Amino acid sequence: MSEKKTTRPERDDYLVDAVVRACELLRAFESEGERLSLKELVTRTGLTSSRAFRLLYTLERSGLIEKADSQRYRSRVKLLDRPRFRIGFAGQTQESPFAVDVAEGLRREAEQRNIELIEFDNRMSASTAVRNAEELIRQRVDLAIEFQTFASVAAEIASKFRAANIPLIAIDIPHPGAVFFGADNFRAGQIAGHALGRWAERNWTGRAQQIVLLDIPAAGATTAARMDGMLAGLREALPGAADVPTVRLDSRGTREGGATALRRILRPGVRTLVGAANDPAALGAIDVFEMARQSNLCAVVSQGASTEGRAELRRSGTRLIGSVAYFPESYGKGLVQLATDLIEGRPTPPAVFTPHRLITAQNVDTAYPHDQTLRQAPPMAGLGSRQTA
Repeated sequence: MSEKKTTRPERDDYLVDAVVRACELLRAFESEGERLSLKELVTRTGLTSSRAFRLLYTLERSGLIEKADSQRYRSRVKLLDRPRFRIGFAGQTQESPFAVDVAEGLRREAEQRNIELIEFDNRMSASTAVRNAEELIRQRVDLAIEFQTFASVAAEIASKFRAANIPLIAIDIPHPGAVFFGADNFRAGQIAGHALGRWAERNWTGRAQQIVLLDIPAAGATTAARMDGMLAGLREALPGAADVPTVRLDSRGTREGGATALRRILRPGVRTLVGAANDPAALGAIDVFEMARQSNLCAVVSQGASTEGRAELRRSGTRLIGSVAYFPESYGKGLVQLATDLIEGRPTPPAVFTPHRLITAQNVDTAYPHDQTLRQAPPMAGLGSRQTA
């Protein structure tokens, strides 16, 4: 039986549950010729005794399983290239370019290392993330990788995995007891803040009149650290910035949310420096200034250097002066190595930080030369652009 990467969404109307459970029974046989009792199969799969017995009876009648003796069963399905491990991955959302890059890189690396990746989509929903964590536990994965945005459920999710003795890696949002993998958020914010302050000093002789920080409060300490770092970097690079009125707004991490937040505080003729927690929020702010015909009165920095952020940096006359890249396309290699170390009991650090680099109009083509071969996608809006990095 060929072991392939399994992708199971939180809900799939076309999925036949009985077939899925039967496959779990077949996968429970770890070597050709292995003989297992009903009790052993129940332990390995988590099925009830009655359900496992009915499925075994059906598989036996179908010729896929045979009775080895009066108490034990043997699979008649040939196992090919059994994966080294089974890793569960609950991804943030399929609608975010950043999250898609993370998932694709993880799939590539898992396939190269003969690791079965069991995937779920958290759909930018706290309740869905909890349900997906429960399903990964039920499937008895060797390790889980959690990529979900909401700090409000991080402790609950971590507690469930801890109770099941399943090691946990948390991407971008810290989960208690999990190994953190992602941005050094304060440092990433500081890089952007330095760039914004230097720009204001060169172009406005430092005379900014307002500072706006577009945060994502639902992400908790993650984007809070990002915003704190941005403000600290700005004040280090721009003398007098500490005296400039500063407002922190909830952008919800979307283009629409960034635009809505900016409209509330937009005042004619006020030179405004904007630091955004991610690219969609930054683009929403730029939209508002352009519609008000006040583009010359703003300068914006953001985080992520995502596809849409890089497209904006290439646009003539853009007021996005830079976005800090996290290189999500390279997350896969680091995540799989960290997961392997954890499963095999090797020492691991409590946190693994990804590299950061400020991407600007001047270096975007060097940092991402292959972007030019892609057709520029239309700007993303609403929930489809929501992301945390």
